[in-house]
Amino acid sequence: MASVRGDNATLYYTLYEDAGTTDEPTLVLLHGVGGNHASWYQQIAAWRKRFRLLIPDARGFGNSTDPGRLGRDRFIEDLELVLDATQTASAVLIGQSMGGGTALSYTCKHAERVTGLILADTLFGLQLEPEQHARMAALNANNAGLSQIERVLGRTCIASRPDLTTLYTAIASFNVANVSNLTGTQQSHAPAALAETGVPVLFLVGEEDVLFPPTEVAEARATVAGADYVCLERSGHSAYFETPADFNQTIEAWLKAKTLIHDD
Repeated sequence: MASVRGDNATLYYTLYEDAGTTDEPTLVLLHGVGGNHASWYQQIAAWRKRFRLLIPDARGFGNSTDPGRLGRDRFIEDLELVLDATQTASAVLIGQSMGGGTALSYTCKHAERVTGLILADTLFGLQLEPEQHARMAALNANNAGLSQIERVLGRTCIASRPDLTTLYTAIASFNVANVSNLTGTQQSHAPAALAETGVPVLFLVGEEDVLFPPTEVAEARATVAGADYVCLERSGHSAYFETPADFNQTIEAWLKAKTLIHDD
C-alpha cells in the first residue's frame, strides 16, 4: 500500500509482487465508478502468486483524494504517475466500465507501455458510429431510473447472491466520487486509432449487462480491427465481481493465446 502525489491529490495504489518472477507481465486493474481497489479482491486472490498486480484508486475513489475536483480530466496523467512510481515499464491494462475508458485512452496515448488491453463491460473512451451512439444515449435515458444495484449487477447475481449485493454497496460507500458527482470529461478515440496502436484488445462483457449490452459491445468491437470478444454467461455489468472464476479464466486464456503469458 502506497501513494503518489499529483495535482495536490493523493493517488493511492496497492502493489502485489508475490509472484517473485519477471517472466509474467504486470496486470493493472482499473475499477469502475462503483468500485475501488477493494473491488478486485477475487482477482487478487487468484493472481497475486502468479502475476505482478498494480491496483490504483482513481482520484476521488477509495483512498485517493481529489481536492481540486479534477476527476476524469486527470485520470490518464494519474495512471502515468502510478506506473512511474512503481517502475512499471509496461503492463496489461484491465479496465472495467469507467476504468476501461482510462485504459483505452492511455493505450492510444502511450501504446509503447501497454502490452495488452482488456475492456470489461465498457465502451467508454471509444467513439461510436452515429446510429449506435444514438441507441446508447436512449439506453442510458431508460436506465436512469434503475437503482445502483440494478445497474451494476446482473439479475442472476441479484437473485442468488444477496451477500455480494451487500458487499458491492459497502465497497462503493467508501468513495467520495460517484456517478452523480464525478467531474471532468471522458476522452474518446476513433476505433481506427485504437487498432493502429497494435496493442491486442479484448472486449469482455456480461450477458446480463444492462448498461453495455452484449449486442452493443459486439457491434463496437467489430469496428476495432483485430479485437477479440467474449460474453460471459450469468454476469451483469460487474463480471469481475459476479462470476470471478469465469472472468479470471477467460482473461488468462486470452493472455495465453496472445502469448502475453506463459503456460503453467
